[in-house]
Amino acid sequence: MGIVFIGPPGSGKGTQAVRLSQHLDVPHLSTGDMLRAARDEHTEIGNSVHDFLVSGRLVPDPVMLELIGGRLKEADCVGGCVLDGFPRTLAQAEALDEFLSTHVGPLDVAIVLVVDEEELVTRLAGRQRADDQPDVIRRRLKVYKQQVDPIAEHYEEKGILRNVDGIGTPDEVYQRIQVSLQGVER
Repeated sequence: MGIVFIGPPGSGKGTQAVRLSQHLDVPHLSTGDMLRAARDEHTEIGNSVHDFLVSGRLVPDPVMLELIGGRLKEADCVGGCVLDGFPRTLAQAEALDEFLSTHVGPLDVAIVLVVDEEELVTRLAGRQRADDQPDVIRRRLKVYKQQVDPIAEHYEEKGILRNVDGIGTPDEVYQRIQVSLQGVER
């Protein structure tokens, strides 16, 4: 089963994506983790994304598509995966659709975790990572808001969008996700 988690930084998509990937027995692909690992390993992609990560700007589509495409071609993704943090632009969503249709089959579900901005700032500031300073957080949220509407509309038109309230305990949110997946073919 192919699932995309869409949600602003700090919405809990990483926690929920890991949990769902374990339940479905498919890989969890966190683009944030993949980008930070590439940066820390000083790979070619990693060196090119450092400034974007520090400033809170989006990594350019060609770089993201190269990173994700390479990972999706690995054998463990044949049965599906849970993507966390990708796509972040409509162009990425369309490119992902095209890639999946030729390699593993269409996306099954896009889950949007909905959390208000003040809650997000509080959550992110508590993580104390270099890219989670309040001014960077607010820039990232502004960019996210500008980008997410077209992506959500894209998946809504395909009939695979599920909006899930991301406020509450991790168990409460996960239960809502499970309910949103009822009736989805596997």
